[in-house]
Amino acid sequence: MTLKHKTRGFVFKKNDINESDRVFSVFTDNFGRIDIFAKAIRKITSKLRNGIDIFFLSEIEFIQGKNKKTLTDAITIEKFSNIARDLEKLKTANQIGEILDNFIKGQEKDEEIFNLINETFIKLNNFQLGHPLGLSNFQFLYYYFLWNALSLLGYHSEVYLCASCHEKLIPYDIYFSSEEGGVICKKCSSKNKFVQKINSDIVKILRIILSKDWQILSKLKVEPFSQKLLEEVSGNYYSYILSSHSFKNILRVEA
Repeated sequence: MTLKHKTRGFVFKKNDINESDRVFSVFTDNFGRIDIFAKAIRKITSKLRNGIDIFFLSEIEFIQGKNKKTLTDAITIEKFSNIARDLEKLKTANQIGEILDNFIKGQEKDEEIFNLINETFIKLNNFQLGHPLGLSNFQFLYYYFLWNALSLLGYHSEVYLCASCHEKLIPYDIYFSSEEGGVICKKCSSKNKFVQKINSDIVKILRIILSKDWQILSKLKVEPFSQKLLEEVSGNYYSYILSSHSFKNILRVEA
Protein backbone atom coordinates (compact mmCIF):
# COMPACT_ATOMS: atom_id res chain seq x y z
CA MET A 1 0.00 0.00 0.00
CA THR A 2 1.34 3.42 -0.98
CA LEU A 3 1.61 5.80 1.96
CA LYS A 4 0.60 9.40 1.40
CA HIS A 5 2.07 12.28 3.38
CA LYS A 6 0.52 15.71 3.96
CA THR A 7 2.35 18.80 5.17
CA ARG A 8 2.66 22.57 4.84
CA GLY A 9 5.64 23.99 3.04
CA PHE A 10 7.31 27.06 1.48
CA VAL A 11 8.47 26.61 -2.09
CA PHE A 12 11.88 28.25 -2.45
CA LYS A 13 13.10 26.76 -5.73
CA LYS A 14 11.72 25.14 -8.86
CA ASN A 15 13.32 23.38 -11.81
CA ASP A 16 11.58 22.52 -15.06
CA ILE A 17 12.40 19.07 -16.43
CA ASN A 18 11.28 17.12 -19.48
CA GLU A 19 8.48 18.74 -21.48
CA SER A 20 5.93 19.44 -18.78
CA ASP A 21 7.28 18.27 -15.42
CA ARG A 22 8.75 20.29 -12.56
CA VAL A 23 10.68 19.66 -9.35
CA PHE A 24 9.91 21.90 -6.37
CA SER A 25 12.26 22.39 -3.43
CA VAL A 26 10.08 22.94 -0.38
CA PHE A 27 10.84 23.63 3.27
CA THR A 28 8.08 21.93 5.24
CA ASP A 29 6.98 22.07 8.85
CA ASN A 30 7.03 18.27 9.26
CA PHE A 31 9.95 17.06 7.16
CA GLY A 32 12.32 20.00 6.67
CA ARG A 33 13.54 20.24 3.09
CA ILE A 34 12.01 17.97 0.49
CA ASP A 35 12.44 17.94 -3.29
CA ILE A 36 9.18 16.90 -4.83
CA PHE A 37 8.39 15.79 -8.39
CA ALA A 38 5.28 17.29 -9.99
CA LYS A 39 4.33 15.34 -13.10
CA ALA A 40 2.83 17.29 -16.02
CA ILE A 41 2.22 20.32 -13.80
CA ARG A 42 3.22 22.76 -16.54
CA LYS A 43 0.32 21.65 -18.71
CA ILE A 44 -2.63 24.07 -18.78
CA THR A 45 -4.95 21.22 -17.87
CA SER A 46 -3.02 20.27 -14.72
CA LYS A 47 -5.13 20.37 -11.55
CA LEU A 48 -2.02 20.95 -9.44
CA ARG A 49 -0.63 24.10 -11.07
CA ASN A 50 -2.80 26.60 -9.16
CA GLY A 51 -1.96 25.14 -5.77
CA ILE A 52 1.83 25.39 -5.76
CA ASP A 53 4.50 27.65 -7.23
CA ILE A 54 7.70 29.45 -6.30
CA PHE A 55 7.40 31.41 -3.01
CA PHE A 56 3.99 29.94 -2.21
CA LEU A 57 3.05 28.55 1.18
CA SER A 58 1.01 25.49 0.29
CA GLU A 59 -0.53 22.44 1.84
CA ILE A 60 0.90 19.57 -0.17
CA GLU A 61 0.26 15.87 -0.38
CA PHE A 62 2.82 13.46 -1.82
CA ILE A 63 3.70 9.82 -2.06
CA GLN A 64 7.16 8.48 -1.31
CA GLY A 65 8.49 6.28 -4.09
CA LYS A 66 11.70 4.29 -4.19
CA ASN A 67 13.75 7.19 -5.57
CA LYS A 68 11.58 10.29 -5.35
CA LYS A 69 8.62 12.03 -3.79
CA THR A 70 5.71 12.67 -6.16
CA LEU A 71 3.19 15.45 -5.66
CA THR A 72 -0.43 14.26 -5.60
CA ASP A 73 -2.25 17.36 -4.35
CA ALA A 74 -1.55 21.01 -3.54
CA ILE A 75 -3.70 23.72 -1.99
CA THR A 76 -2.50 27.32 -1.70
CA ILE A 77 -2.37 28.73 1.81
CA GLU A 78 -0.64 32.02 0.92
CA LYS A 79 0.63 33.28 -2.44
CA PHE A 80 2.45 36.36 -1.10
CA SER A 81 1.10 38.13 -4.18
CA ASN A 82 2.82 41.47 -3.50
CA ILE A 83 6.22 39.79 -3.85
CA ALA A 84 5.44 38.49 -7.32
CA ARG A 85 4.37 41.99 -8.44
CA ASP A 86 7.54 43.78 -7.34
CA LEU A 87 10.95 43.10 -8.92
CA GLU A 88 12.89 44.30 -5.85
CA LYS A 89 10.84 42.12 -3.52
CA LEU A 90 11.24 39.21 -5.92
CA LYS A 91 15.01 39.74 -5.93
CA THR A 92 15.08 39.54 -2.13
CA ALA A 93 12.88 36.43 -2.16
CA ASN A 94 15.31 34.79 -4.61
CA GLN A 95 18.24 35.66 -2.32
CA ILE A 96 16.45 34.00 0.59
CA GLY A 97 15.75 30.99 -1.62
CA GLU A 98 19.45 30.73 -2.44
CA ILE A 99 20.36 30.70 1.25
CA LEU A 100 17.95 27.84 1.86
CA ASP A 101 19.16 25.94 -1.17
CA ASN A 102 22.82 26.38 -0.20
CA PHE A 103 22.51 25.45 3.46
CA ILE A 104 19.53 23.12 3.75
CA LYS A 105 20.48 19.86 2.06
CA GLY A 106 19.12 17.02 4.15
CA GLN A 107 15.59 16.18 5.24
CA GLU A 108 15.41 17.35 8.86
CA LYS A 109 12.53 19.05 10.64
CA ASP A 110 13.35 22.52 11.99
CA GLU A 111 10.43 24.49 13.37
CA GLU A 112 12.52 27.62 14.02
CA ILE A 113 13.70 27.82 10.40
CA PHE A 114 10.14 27.26 9.20
CA ASN A 115 8.87 30.08 11.44
CA LEU A 116 11.69 32.41 10.33
CA ILE A 117 10.80 31.85 6.67
CA ASN A 118 7.13 32.50 7.40
CA GLU A 119 7.89 35.64 9.41
CA THR A 120 10.28 37.05 6.78
CA PHE A 121 7.97 36.43 3.84
CA ILE A 122 5.04 38.05 5.63
CA LYS A 123 7.18 41.13 6.31
CA LEU A 124 8.50 41.18 2.73
CA ASN A 125 5.01 40.84 1.28
CA ASN A 126 3.70 43.72 3.40
CA PHE A 127 6.76 45.98 3.10
CA GLN A 128 5.91 49.43 1.74
CA LEU A 129 8.05 51.97 -0.12
CA GLY A 130 8.83 55.02 1.93
CA HIS A 131 9.62 52.80 4.90
CA PRO A 132 11.71 54.51 7.65
CA LEU A 133 14.68 52.32 6.78
CA GLY A 134 14.96 54.19 3.52
CA LEU A 135 15.95 51.04 1.64
CA SER A 136 13.76 50.65 -1.42
CA ASN A 137 15.48 47.35 -2.28
CA PHE A 138 14.35 45.66 0.97
CA GLN A 139 17.88 44.59 1.84
CA PHE A 140 17.30 44.85 5.58
CA LEU A 141 14.82 42.00 5.36
CA TYR A 142 17.46 39.95 3.53
CA TYR A 143 20.02 40.68 6.27
CA TYR A 144 17.40 39.91 8.91
CA PHE A 145 16.86 36.49 7.38
CA LEU A 146 20.51 35.79 6.58
CA TRP A 147 21.98 36.45 10.03
CA ASN A 148 19.16 34.73 11.90
CA ALA A 149 19.16 31.72 9.57
CA LEU A 150 22.93 31.31 9.98
CA SER A 151 22.50 31.56 13.74
CA LEU A 152 19.83 28.84 13.75
CA LEU A 153 22.03 26.66 11.57
CA GLY A 154 24.84 26.76 14.12
CA TYR A 155 26.79 29.82 12.95
CA HIS A 156 25.78 32.28 15.65
CA SER A 157 27.85 35.48 15.64
CA GLU A 158 29.37 37.03 18.76
CA VAL A 159 28.48 40.74 18.77
CA TYR A 160 28.76 41.69 22.44
CA LEU A 161 32.34 40.72 23.38
CA CYS A 162 35.46 40.13 21.33
CA ALA A 163 34.87 36.78 19.64
CA SER A 164 38.56 35.93 20.05
CA CYS A 165 39.69 37.08 23.52
CA HIS A 166 36.19 37.65 24.99
CA GLU A 167 37.14 41.06 26.34
CA LYS A 168 34.89 44.13 26.22
CA LEU A 169 34.79 45.84 22.84
CA ILE A 170 36.00 49.40 22.27
CA PRO A 171 33.38 51.05 20.01
CA TYR A 172 35.85 53.03 17.90
CA ASP A 173 38.35 50.26 17.20
CA ILE A 174 36.47 47.14 16.16
CA TYR A 175 36.61 44.57 13.38
CA PHE A 176 34.53 41.69 12.08
CA SER A 177 36.23 38.33 11.69
CA SER A 178 34.52 35.74 9.52
CA GLU A 179 36.99 33.18 10.84
CA GLU A 180 36.09 33.86 14.49
CA GLY A 181 32.44 34.35 13.65
CA GLY A 182 31.94 37.75 15.20
CA VAL A 183 33.23 41.16 16.23
CA ILE A 184 36.83 41.32 17.48
CA CYS A 185 39.09 43.95 19.01
CA LYS A 186 42.07 45.62 17.36
CA LYS A 187 44.59 43.48 19.24
CA CYS A 188 43.01 40.24 18.04
CA SER A 189 42.55 41.53 14.50
CA SER A 190 46.27 41.15 13.81
CA LYS A 191 46.04 37.43 14.59
CA ASN A 192 43.09 36.70 12.33
CA LYS A 193 42.52 36.32 8.62
CA PHE A 194 39.34 37.42 6.86
CA VAL A 195 39.08 40.58 9.00
CA GLN A 196 37.25 43.77 8.10
CA LYS A 197 37.20 47.05 10.03
CA ILE A 198 33.67 48.08 10.97
CA ASN A 199 31.99 50.79 13.02
CA SER A 200 29.65 50.82 16.01
CA ASP A 201 26.62 51.17 13.70
CA ILE A 202 27.25 47.68 12.32
CA VAL A 203 27.52 46.20 15.81
CA LYS A 204 24.28 47.93 16.81
CA ILE A 205 22.44 46.68 13.72
CA LEU A 206 23.69 43.11 14.15
CA ARG A 207 22.65 43.08 17.80
CA ILE A 208 19.16 44.21 16.88
CA ILE A 209 18.92 41.72 14.01
CA LEU A 210 20.08 38.78 16.13
CA SER A 211 17.70 39.75 18.94
CA LYS A 212 14.98 39.69 16.25
CA ASP A 213 13.65 43.05 17.39
CA TRP A 214 11.97 44.10 14.18
CA GLN A 215 10.14 47.00 15.85
CA ILE A 216 13.42 48.75 16.60
CA LEU A 217 15.13 47.66 13.38
CA SER A 218 12.29 49.00 11.27
CA LYS A 219 12.72 52.48 12.78
CA LEU A 220 16.49 52.74 12.38
CA LYS A 221 17.95 55.38 10.10
CA VAL A 222 21.24 54.10 8.74
CA GLU A 223 23.78 56.26 6.94
CA PRO A 224 24.74 55.21 3.38
CA PHE A 225 28.31 54.41 4.47
CA SER A 226 27.06 52.01 7.15
CA GLN A 227 24.57 50.48 4.71
CA LYS A 228 27.45 49.72 2.34
CA LEU A 229 29.57 48.36 5.18
CA LEU A 230 26.74 46.07 6.32
CA GLU A 231 26.43 44.79 2.75
CA GLU A 232 30.14 43.99 2.61
CA VAL A 233 30.31 42.33 6.03
CA SER A 234 27.21 40.25 5.33
CA GLY A 235 28.46 39.20 1.91
CA ASN A 236 31.93 38.27 3.16
CA TYR A 237 30.59 36.30 6.12
CA TYR A 238 28.03 34.50 3.96
CA SER A 239 30.72 33.51 1.45
CA TYR A 240 33.09 32.34 4.18
CA ILE A 241 30.45 30.25 5.97
CA LEU A 242 29.19 28.82 2.67
CA SER A 243 32.66 27.66 1.65
CA SER A 244 33.22 26.14 5.10
CA HIS A 245 29.76 24.52 5.08
CA SER A 246 30.31 23.05 1.61
CA PHE A 247 33.73 21.69 2.64
CA LYS A 248 32.19 19.97 5.67
CA ASN A 249 29.56 18.40 3.42
CA ILE A 250 32.27 17.07 1.08
CA LEU A 251 34.12 15.50 4.02
CA ARG A 252 30.88 13.97 5.27
CA VAL A 253 30.16 12.40 1.88
CA GLU A 254 33.69 11.04 1.50
CA ALA A 255 33.60 9.54 4.99
